Parts: sequence; C-alpha cells; structure tokens
Amino acid sequence: MYKDILENIDHIAIWPVISFVIFFSFFIVLLWWAFTVDSGFIRTMSQLPLEDGTNSKSANSPQS
Repeated sequence: MYKDILENIDHIAIWPVISFVIFFSFFIVLLWWAFTVDSGFIRTMSQLPLEDGTNSKSANSPQS
C-alpha cells in the first residue's frame, strides 16, 4: 500500500538529493569553521567546564 502511494508521487526522488545536499553543506561549513576559528576562543571554551565562576585569589583570601 505505502509502496504504491510513494511510487505515484511526482518528483519524489528529489527529496533524498535535497537531504544529502543539506547534510553535506552543513559538514563542509562545520569543517571550515573548525579550521578558521581563533585558538583563543577554543582555549576559552575548553576551560569553561573546569571553572566554577569564582576567582581563586579572592576565594582564598580572608574577608575583612
């Protein structure tokens, strides 16, 4: 039943091609971004999970 319905739809073969083009384009853009991004940005983002939001000098000093 479903096979007959899908076979009778006009231009159904274009959708897999469109999906592939979107998929391929996304990863090409992602690769371009990965190779052109600033190394300082990558270093900052890689340290975010390790930081707790407090400054180590002010956290250890006594408050008066």
